[in-house]
Amino acid sequence: MNSIILKVATRYLVPLLLVLSLVVLYRGHNLPGGGFIGGLIAGASVMLMALAYGWNDVVPRLRVDPLRLMVIGLALAIFSGMIGLFDGHPFLTGEWLPTYYLPLLGKLKLGTPLLFDVGVYLTVIGFTLKCAIALGTEEGAC
Repeated sequence: MNSIILKVATRYLVPLLLVLSLVVLYRGHNLPGGGFIGGLIAGASVMLMALAYGWNDVVPRLRVDPLRLMVIGLALAIFSGMIGLFDGHPFLTGEWLPTYYLPLLGKLKLGTPLLFDVGVYLTVIGFTLKCAIALGTEEGAC
């Protein structure tokens, strides 16, 4: 597709979608949302770029291979579950750091559920992009 309107809109929408995906990721371990939905939003932003500019221009601009993102995300999710095992608790037990209050973010709760969500986030982005690249390009086929 060669639409100037879509290309200009993409320049503004992609950064907003990526920030939205990070917000959904952060608030998801306490409220609805999380790594899965945030990862889908981030993957959709890259697919929007591919729709505007074409896969041949977008794939070389990806800084990390989607398969590597999936591996890192799965390893992070498994590691977050094992932290509870090191304390003598069952697998995937939530462990929390002390709560901090930040001026712009409010209550900042960091713990293994957020780490698990980040792993899911990276895995979903990698999977979404790997599937989209396989469908959108001839070289991307497995």
